[in-house]
This record gives sequence, C-alpha cells and structure tokens, in this order.
Amino acid sequence: MTDTTPRSDSAYLPGERAPLRSPHGVSWVLFAGIMVFLAGLLNVIFGLAAIGDSRIFIDDATYILSNLNTWGWIMLLLGVVQLLAAYSIWRGGEIGRWFGIAVAVANAVGALLSVSAYPYWSAAVFTLDILVIYGLATYGGDPRLTT
Repeated sequence: MTDTTPRSDSAYLPGERAPLRSPHGVSWVLFAGIMVFLAGLLNVIFGLAAIGDSRIFIDDATYILSNLNTWGWIMLLLGVVQLLAAYSIWRGGEIGRWFGIAVAVANAVGALLSVSAYPYWSAAVFTLDILVIYGLATYGGDPRLTT
C-alpha cells in the first residue's frame, strides 16, 4: 500500500520543490491580477485620450490636480505601472503581492480624486480596488510558503 500523506518541507530532496498549497484563495489572486491588468489597460487608454483632449471627457469637470492634460499623464503613468503590477502578481511572490497592493491603493486614491468628475465610475473603481487589496493581502504571495 502506498502512503499518500504529504511530507513536511524538511523531507524533500534538495532539488525537489514542495507542492503548491491548496487552491483556497487562488481565485482571489487571479481576480486581483485580472482587475489590476484591466484597470491598467483602461488607465492607459483614458490617459492617452485625456492627453489628446478627446471629447469623451466632460468639458466642465474640475480636477484636483491641474487640468485634464496633467490628469491624463498621471493616469497614463499609473496605467503602465498597473500593467507591470499585474505581471508581478501573476508571477507570485511577496514582491508582487506588495507591489500590487501599493498600485491598488494608488488607483483607489486616483479614483477618489476624480469623484467630482465621474462619481459612479470612481465609486466602482474604488470598490474594485478594495477587493483587490483584500485578495492580495489575504491570499497573495508565494503559494509554496504555506501547505
């Protein structure tokens, strides 16, 4: 009869890796990575549109930081950083976890800064950022650290 109980980490050979932890929480990390990627992609698109003075933005909106052009550059840079964070989250590890949390916090602050121009969109983005922070804080990081 074969023993199917998992071994402790110290029982593995030097080149052998420990098994991945149970899939509990993996969906939260996947959700966080997808949402950070989607927010980054949208921020890049909206940033480019704002820099080009596109007509999709409200003409009489007030921005806390200067004007629409400045806000576009900020969103463009944040979007590029979010795309890098999504890749880092999907790679796993503590750096990706904390980088993703920091980017989600920055995006949440950005959503709150634009609430006067787009209240419903800002509330939706802020809510999704809070869920991303929860998912990464609770389940992010290297899946081999806990078994």
